Amino acid sequence: MTVPTRLRASSLALAALVAIVAACDAPRSGPSMSEIFAGSVLREGDAFIVAVNRAVARTAATTPSSGFSTALQRGALLGGDTIAPGDVVTLNIFENVEEGLFAGVEANNAILSEVQVDDAGFIFVPYAGRIRAAGRSPDALRRSITELLDEQTPDPQVIVSRAQGDGRTVSVLGSVAAQGVYPIERPTRRITAMLAAAGGVTTPVDQTVVRLSRGDRRESVWLKDLFDIEHFDIALRGGDRILVEEDRRTFSVLGATGTSSRLPFDTRTISAIEAIAMVGGLDPLRADPKGVFVFREEPPHIANALLGRSDLTTDQRFVYVLDLTAPNGMFHARDFQVRDGDTVFVTEASSVVWSRQIATLTGTLGVASAAQGLAEGGD
Repeated sequence: MTVPTRLRASSLALAALVAIVAACDAPRSGPSMSEIFAGSVLREGDAFIVAVNRAVARTAATTPSSGFSTALQRGALLGGDTIAPGDVVTLNIFENVEEGLFAGVEANNAILSEVQVDDAGFIFVPYAGRIRAAGRSPDALRRSITELLDEQTPDPQVIVSRAQGDGRTVSVLGSVAAQGVYPIERPTRRITAMLAAAGGVTTPVDQTVVRLSRGDRRESVWLKDLFDIEHFDIALRGGDRILVEEDRRTFSVLGATGTSSRLPFDTRTISAIEAIAMVGGLDPLRADPKGVFVFREEPPHIANALLGRSDLTTDQRFVYVLDLTAPNGMFHARDFQVRDGDTVFVTEASSVVWSRQIATLTGTLGVASAAQGLAEGGD
């Protein structure tokens, strides 16, 4: 063998060696079980790795509360004729004199029309001054005006009528048949009645969330709970904004499953078993049923409860481990609830990884041997 030939053979051998080393990092669907465990706070990472049992499933199943606060629930119904800022009132004032403060010579009454209630809730009446109108009924306002004018003209008689303005309206948006701005009237003083006035919702009841904005409050409730829990059907206030939308929560399933996908919640709760079933279950040729992991960030109160601590004050990374082959593994996976933003990952069986590496290694050695044979045969 000549020197150039030996150099070529050595180069091919080196290339084969590099390929053999590279074969140890063959393509795969994600991290191995040992690599995930290496991310523990006890090793190289910053995640708490927790094996799922009945107690863990119960504690981790805590979901963000949904339902209107006590403050909103205690709100009284607005009176059907209660005056609000933005409303318009008309005053018909009768005077028992020939020439009164308001009436002319040939009339004993005068009409003050389109008197608007200002943003502070007041109206101005000549000779009576600035009078609070908001929060009162037309009859209560009538009595106040009568008392104040009685000092200016003998035995005045006042009739007050109210025309609803923009001070008692609610905006209804989102998945309803007719979005718009609706007045709060006697039949529509509660949220369910207002939704009905907007034509009803257009999304499935079990997947619909109703969000209410009132001032700096932002609260939400499941549509079904509005009907199942009576005190959630709260009284409305002028300026309320209602947004009806379909549940936007999602989770991801990756690894050795039928498919990998980002999925929406089609029911209010989904267990780990149901999440895996939604992508076709475990891949029988690749999956390791001992290595089902759920990645999640837990709020401090749940993290402390799971770890028996009280010093955690920020969100913490958790990796939950589900072993479906354990005596109660399937029950634990059924009880463990997936939450919004979770990632469910199924590792590959070690035998699959090993077989892939052997196949890659064997193929690489075969190519290297053939190349070297060609190099030697050419000499």
